[in-house]
Amino acid sequence: MLCQQGADQPSEECEQGGSEADRGNEACRKVAHIAAAGILERPDPDEAEKSGDERHGGEERRSHQPAPPKAPLGPHLREQSGEAGPHQDREREADEDHRPVHGAGASREPAVRQSIGQRMDEPILDCLIIGGGPAGLTAAIYLARFHLDILVVDGGKSRASWIPCTRNVSGFPDGINGEELLQRMRDQACKYGAKIETEFVTKLERDKETGHFTATWGSGEASARTVLLATGVTNRRPPMDEELHDDALARGLVRYCPICDGYEVTDKRVGVIGSDSHGVAEAVFIRSFTADVTLIAPDKAMRLGPEDRKKLKDAAIECVDGPTQAVATTGECIVVDTAEGHYTFDTIYPALGSDTHTQLAEMVGADLSGESCVKVDSHQRTNLAGVYAAGDVVIGLDQISHAMGEGGVAATTIRNDLSKERPLLRESPGQ
Repeated sequence: MLCQQGADQPSEECEQGGSEADRGNEACRKVAHIAAAGILERPDPDEAEKSGDERHGGEERRSHQPAPPKAPLGPHLREQSGEAGPHQDREREADEDHRPVHGAGASREPAVRQSIGQRMDEPILDCLIIGGGPAGLTAAIYLARFHLDILVVDGGKSRASWIPCTRNVSGFPDGINGEELLQRMRDQACKYGAKIETEFVTKLERDKETGHFTATWGSGEASARTVLLATGVTNRRPPMDEELHDDALARGLVRYCPICDGYEVTDKRVGVIGSDSHGVAEAVFIRSFTADVTLIAPDKAMRLGPEDRKKLKDAAIECVDGPTQAVATTGECIVVDTAEGHYTFDTIYPALGSDTHTQLAEMVGADLSGESCVKVDSHQRTNLAGVYAAGDVVIGLDQISHAMGEGGVAATTIRNDLSKERPLLRESPGQ
């Protein structure tokens, strides 16, 4: 099964997720600029060398690789060569595999997933998208509508799926459940011919002779001319029982994005779990929504410099020493056990940072920034020709609209870069 359809409607309770309007609009403007410009020029590698952070771990920044040998385009776009048209190709592949190929007007199967793997005679994809969150799925929609042959491989753990309801996504004034939003995006991508696999990619390699990339997962693999990394990040959880955490998250007692859902904690009792400058900054940010904010050290006594302590004092934010553990929920509140006793809050915000999923980028030699994110140019290109990145793996803003904008920029760049290798000339319907 390549796609599934349908999702529950959001509940009355709405929580985290959303957008940062200025950054999102800027990213969307990039898309319009790229589309208007047509074919883009790659930035000068020497200039790129002068700007940006050094490679993570002290390695030297790699220069752009020479252009790979030319290869035939995917089944949707071919030169005038007399080959079978896209419809014949797709019908033959579906018949050989005994599986449906989802596109416009295709029926949906029940929610049962199995890998399609890759046969020796399968064509090379135009683009392989790794990650099926807002960035990856937005790119899939764009690329499918560019008539390119693409596959999305997603481990099914997008942070957006955690969101009980987001009111920061434009066009949904009453909010939308995170999983429903993702399902709508999957359906939209599949409608235009994208294929989606629920798999966890464990290996990514580049063939030095062809320049193609091969991704491997437990039950299959796929090869492509280009790769978009939209692998995201994972939030570090507070010290609490996993079942308690998931229940509290669903009820809005634990939240991770004050930009997204600070409005929902207006005038409520809020605890922020963190002990460094990041925790201080988050507590001060939340102070604009409520006067009752407490900063709690997660594992030891609070250790802050004079400047951070002054910020907390000026904002009338209480500080509590750790160790800390969320021990129970009671009614609509969560109880936190600290070195100074029990505290009860309407919501807690963990400010413990996150871990960026850059392993696949490092496997193929993509540069990382000083913040351990994948380094890209203004059009989402990495230092390695054919590898692109978008979303929180590039910059962890935790904003759905920003991730969508970067996905659109990346997709348009990929299309224009592919057109430099072979003109993207649509065949006449009669051929």
